[in-house]
Amino acid sequence: MPLDQLVLASGSPRRKELLQAAGIRFTVRVPHVPEIRLPNESPHDYVQRLAREKAHAVDRRTGETILGADTTVVVDEHVLEKPRDDEDATRMLALLSGREHQVLTGICLRSAERSISDVAVTHVQFAPLTSEEIAAYVESGEPRDKAGAYAIQGLASKFVTGIRGCYSNVVGLPVSLVYRHLKAMRL
Repeated sequence: MPLDQLVLASGSPRRKELLQAAGIRFTVRVPHVPEIRLPNESPHDYVQRLAREKAHAVDRRTGETILGADTTVVVDEHVLEKPRDDEDATRMLALLSGREHQVLTGICLRSAERSISDVAVTHVQFAPLTSEEIAAYVESGEPRDKAGAYAIQGLASKFVTGIRGCYSNVVGLPVSLVYRHLKAMRL
């Protein structure tokens, strides 16, 4: 399966940038899937289900492999998706302040022959944040479309004191995991 027949089922500019930076050729088709967590659904099952739904929501043409992905942030039992507004972003950042959290990304690769689903988990430690730091970061606008209300590759990089696992997963796509599964799918 040539990698140039990969279709990214996502409108995320960060996922697109990550695949481009890794030299993986692909096209984009944006799926329209409601991102609603089911009652009692674990964060792991949630991102895995959404990745599968996104991979199945776009038409697959002959020879193509579809990549669907979904990312969420978890601290304690709280699932932090994209903030609804600045107040929600402020609440999320206060919750992350001085604590470790997990970033989970579900991926699904779907071809005519097979489908592979997996979840990457990365642990991220935040420094304690003052209310002024949180307010300034929220005011920057960067948290608005990010799971957990932060971008590790942007202004929030100064808040991160440690990371255990895949960095690109925190940005939005575990590139090494995707690549490993793409290689395994070759016939």
